[in-house]
Amino acid sequence: MNDQARLALSEPETFLDQEAVHQIFTELRRDDPVAWCPETDGGLGFWSITKYDDIQAISKNPKVFSSDRLLGGITLESAEMRRRRQNLENASKDEVSGGGSIITSGSSMIMMDPPTHTQHRRMVAPGFTPGRLNALIPEIRTRCVEILENIAGRGECEFVSAVAAELPIQMLAELLGVEQEDRKKLFEWSNIMIGGDDPDMRIGRDEVMAVFGELFQYSVALRTSRQENPGDDLISMLVNTEMNGEPMELADYVSAFILLVVAGNETTRNSISGGILALSQHPEERQKLIDDPSLIPDAIDEIIRWVAPVVYMRRTALEDTKVGEKIIKKGDRLALWYMSGNRDEDKWDDPFSF
Repeated sequence: MNDQARLALSEPETFLDQEAVHQIFTELRRDDPVAWCPETDGGLGFWSITKYDDIQAISKNPKVFSSDRLLGGITLESAEMRRRRQNLENASKDEVSGGGSIITSGSSMIMMDPPTHTQHRRMVAPGFTPGRLNALIPEIRTRCVEILENIAGRGECEFVSAVAAELPIQMLAELLGVEQEDRKKLFEWSNIMIGGDDPDMRIGRDEVMAVFGELFQYSVALRTSRQENPGDDLISMLVNTEMNGEPMELADYVSAFILLVVAGNETTRNSISGGILALSQHPEERQKLIDDPSLIPDAIDEIIRWVAPVVYMRRTALEDTKVGEKIIKKGDRLALWYMSGNRDEDKWDDPFSF
């Protein structure tokens, strides 16, 4: 494979053409499964990890492969993303309406390594027990019916905004214990937080600062409310659970709140919208689910494999090590390409069949 194809993996626009991207990954899995992707204009070089077993092994070894925010976290920054982050980190509290610097100084549990990650995860784990999630099923079904009834008479709709985005954000509001009227704000804030590389979502510095200020004030108001009147929601768990005998720091609380908002919005939305697209492109599989709903749990797993709602995550090597036949140096960045691992021919007999 030529360097041009490897360089393409550094550019978000490449992923607009899914067929072309999968062709790149197919060639990498076959010819160079641990491939060095050189530095680009504004983007640092990294290793592309494309095989399922390698991705699994790295993900399960945080002692060697770190997610730590201080080492760069879980994303491969483009020049635009780096510029935005540096602007925010250099901003004063006043510039972001009080709190933006706290937002950028906190660390989200998704960008922590054990044991700190484990401690933070325990604080919200009670909100995601099987019993608690099963208790939400009737509410989820009710909201699904309401959403679908709202669009049934139209004849057509824009599915992502009308359904795929609406259901997760409604349930997120339920889990957080916030008013349903606030879900639109949560949705908009989430999109801005993750939209730095998307030209359609990109906004100016002053607008970003204002949004960060709004998000900070909103999250702190929730924190104060739950300190005074705790409930059975995720915010109350974050606010009132102690770690090593101490409550969660404000900066870490705000980062945890942001993670819950983003994770509860984007990944589920991607899975639902990608799933409905796949079923429309494969009507015979859709008919199987209509004829036999007991297949739905397996279909959900297959949709997640097929769609790869999270395309990749990054790790940073903490020491010199080896992946496959390649020597990885301390400080090297690695991209774990889930969308490639999910089409690994050594894991699935026919990975390009849905």
